[in-house]
Amino acid sequence: MTENIHALVRYRMEQAREALDAARLLLERGHYPSAVNRAYYAMFYGVLGLLATLNKETTRHSGAIGLFDLHFVKTGTFPKEFSRWLHDAFDLRQRSDYIGKPTVILEDATEAVSNASAFVDRVGTVLQAQGGSPET
Repeated sequence: MTENIHALVRYRMEQAREALDAARLLLERGHYPSAVNRAYYAMFYGVLGLLATLNKETTRHSGAIGLFDLHFVKTGTFPKEFSRWLHDAFDLRQRSDYIGKPTVILEDATEAVSNASAFVDRVGTVLQAQGGSPET
């Protein structure tokens, strides 16, 4: 991997960890829709970091999710439940951000943040094993 790719992966993981920290704070404060938004973005940035290791990128969320499923779930790098978590968080964020009324309850937000935490941790572990991202 080139130094540019390493730098991009590090940046994406910094974004993922920052979004996850924000999700936790928002959850604690009872801002459930915003917590879900940040939890989803934590996972999304992790996916972008993974895709960078393959020199793949996309401008669409659905494209990133599809590429994650193809290159990391179907290959067995990530279990299928991680795909479900990502899809569920995306759907919940979409409903929460665009429906125009609060639809997220404590249990939904708690699950999304918990799943995002496990997701980002696993992305970091996979990247470490690939030599793609030093811990930041």
